[in-house]
Amino acid sequence: MGEVTFHALRLGTVPGRVMTPRHASERLVDAAVDHLGCREARVADVGTGSGAIAIAVAAALPGVRVWATDIDPAAVALARANVRRHGLESRVAVRQGDLLHPIPGDFDLIAANLPYLAATAADAHPELAAEPRSAVFADGDGLDPYRRLLAAARTRLRPDGLLVIQLHRQVLAASRDELERLTARVADAA
Repeated sequence: MGEVTFHALRLGTVPGRVMTPRHASERLVDAAVDHLGCREARVADVGTGSGAIAIAVAAALPGVRVWATDIDPAAVALARANVRRHGLESRVAVRQGDLLHPIPGDFDLIAANLPYLAATAADAHPELAAEPRSAVFADGDGLDPYRRLLAAARTRLRPDGLLVIQLHRQVLAASRDELERLTARVADAA
């Protein structure tokens, strides 16, 4: 087990088993904080990994309740340990499952840093060799996790809500009314 600083918070890591949070993902937290301000809100962090985004958003915004999901049992265990480490158990719930399926209700903000690289391109990314393949690479063109999330967000994002994703180290954001535009941008990334 190791440690990393993410958005000024110390988090436990399990290199090789759970993707280690990177500074580029801190911009997802910044986008969430900018959008939500000081209001009470429901947030989903999809593909939470270590729980870094969920924890950083909850730490920055006391009126926020966060649900974090991941399909990997090792990621869920690490995220729960990091939530406990920061004393956020009453405001951050970590659930194992696919995308938004294991969590209830609608959301003011959905954040995600999902796999988006094609599995066939793994050899072209030696800098990611130490990360778990399923956290970085997906079948086909690699973008199916984002396509499925965009489809789910249409019914789970509140009318004034925001979806923020990380794709090729860029943060992309869309309101519920702008999801078609973001879907087209994701398709262009293939």
